[in-house]
Amino acid sequence: MIQIFVTGGTFDKEYDFVTGKLFFRDSSLPKMLEVGRSTLDVSIRTLMMVDSLEIGPQDRENIANNCRAAETDQILITHGTDTMTDTAKHLAKADIRGKTIVITGAMIPYAFGSSSDGFFNLGSALAFVQSLPAGVYIVMNGRYFTWDGVRKNRATGFFEAV
Repeated sequence: MIQIFVTGGTFDKEYDFVTGKLFFRDSSLPKMLEVGRSTLDVSIRTLMMVDSLEIGPQDRENIANNCRAAETDQILITHGTDTMTDTAKHLAKADIRGKTIVITGAMIPYAFGSSSDGFFNLGSALAFVQSLPAGVYIVMNGRYFTWDGVRKNRATGFFEAV
């Protein structure tokens, strides 16, 4: 089984047509798995629904504690892209052994339809969490990166190796 932890981020944001602002309602994950015809055995648990710029040390420790307590060794975390490298670093240093932890997100909300990269990133993350050895990884744009070998290029909107 793959444990999926939802933390929010652009991945799950929706657009309010009246105010023009993005907001959180429910996670898009169940619908995405259904539409993608996934047959994987997954458990989805929402830990928080926040923008990653609002995730602090206590939130990261909450994520780490949930990873430690997970009964599976395959964990996927949906996360906002602005601070996912910070969370990856925290998890790598949190002494979580024997588990493959993959963090993914989206630059464009899934609710925006076919312009979102969320669907592709989710599919890639599900494949990588099943095939990579124990460790902490970020999966974006069809690629995987070690937690300490990646950065978000804010000029291009892509993640790249460092």
